[in-house]
Amino acid sequence: MQVLVDADACPVVVKEMLFRAARRVEVCVTLVANQYLRTPPSRFIKAIQVPAGFDAADDRIIELVGDGDLVITADIPLAAAAIEKGAHVLDPRGSWFNRENIRERVTMRDVMDQLRASGVDTGGPAAYSPGDSKAFAAQLDRFLARHAGGSGGAA
Repeated sequence: MQVLVDADACPVVVKEMLFRAARRVEVCVTLVANQYLRTPPSRFIKAIQVPAGFDAADDRIIELVGDGDLVITADIPLAAAAIEKGAHVLDPRGSWFNRENIRERVTMRDVMDQLRASGVDTGGPAAYSPGDSKAFAAQLDRFLARHAGGSGGAA
């Protein structure tokens, strides 16, 4: 089992939690982005820089992901593709994407894209909050305890 991170838009606090978790439970965490990413020295943590381009990081994550892996992303199309490959998908706010909710989320994303294209101001996501960070940490910790033989404790 590995953890793959859609790192371009991933909050720093989430990356830091993932770094701590990688060392604690000895699971490979790979950050994928189209920019250089600094990572702490660890045999469990690596970064892959992909060329700039539409969906280049997403495409690389889908190439790497396997059944049972964990993908961290807020990108709905990437989440859908990862789920199709048998991965677990957690967004940085601590919500799970799964087979039961992904179609609804894809549909809502498409509706919002159409509204924006027609000139409607739909606003953006709320600012990342301490509550989001806490929710993510709790979900990550539970997942790793079940799937990576983690010892528990805060991420």
